[in-house]
Amino acid sequence: MLYGIDIGGTKIELAAFNQQLERLYSERIDTPQTSYEDWLNSIVRLVEKADQKFGSKGTVGIGVPGFVRRDTGIAEITNIRVADNQPIARDLEQCLQREVRIENDANCFALSEAWDEESKQYSTVLGLIIGTGFGGGLVFNGKVHSGKVGMAGEVGHIQLNYHALKLLGWDNAPIYRCGCGNVACLDTYLSGRGFELLHNDLLHEKLSAKEIIRRFYQNDVKTVEFVEKFIELMAISIGNLITVLDPDAIFLGGGLSNFDYIYEALPKRLPEHLMRSAVVPAIRKAKYGDSGGVRGAAALFLSRD
Repeated sequence: MLYGIDIGGTKIELAAFNQQLERLYSERIDTPQTSYEDWLNSIVRLVEKADQKFGSKGTVGIGVPGFVRRDTGIAEITNIRVADNQPIARDLEQCLQREVRIENDANCFALSEAWDEESKQYSTVLGLIIGTGFGGGLVFNGKVHSGKVGMAGEVGHIQLNYHALKLLGWDNAPIYRCGCGNVACLDTYLSGRGFELLHNDLLHEKLSAKEIIRRFYQNDVKTVEFVEKFIELMAISIGNLITVLDPDAIFLGGGLSNFDYIYEALPKRLPEHLMRSAVVPAIRKAKYGDSGGVRGAAALFLSRD
């Protein structure tokens, strides 16, 4: 049995899957906020309850909104304070008496999509989350690529380049400070939050993403112009990722991924930002939505070998 655990700032979900990644069971609890010991024990109770239900010890894969450093084993999960800066993999393995694999939640999202039956044809998958923030995950031949430290795929902290600044206007380009401490990170531009910030700063009107999209489909001239500029910004930035990774497919998740015009417009804009021989990869909406985190975490124990 494969257990996937998706750990967020407010909720922890465990789901059990078979080898075909069919969900058989799930349970969700609140994330403990006051004690690391309570946090560990809550996960242990979820796993032991699942073990009892299925009469065997399942594998334990975990997705977190951060990462565990490969060199130190210490977690960097700033929005779960009780677990931040703790050796969570070591401690959970000791408590559960089995191997525990932990990955960034965006990597789990990408892995879930890569293990869909229709996606197994793709050797290289790039998952991009365009929600509250902008994040990414890399999957090569069915395995997450985490990098030396464990932070590979942190595409939200690539910074605006020459072409992006030129597009936004040299003299009046909005420059935002990122939560990481740097400025002009893609996280504050290509996210749903960035979509709203840019609309406010470029058009001087504060609207929700939902309202901007509604006006776009009503053919409001200024809104259409703004959306086209935003799509161009996406093309510039994602084009750089394609040049580096040359993926077979890109899957988009997060709230802004539901803006269907992206899938029509972005593939048309990308070629001018790629090398002559480059091929625009398949760009698709994520299939598994909110369940992608637990499904991808469970898939950490699968292999195509």
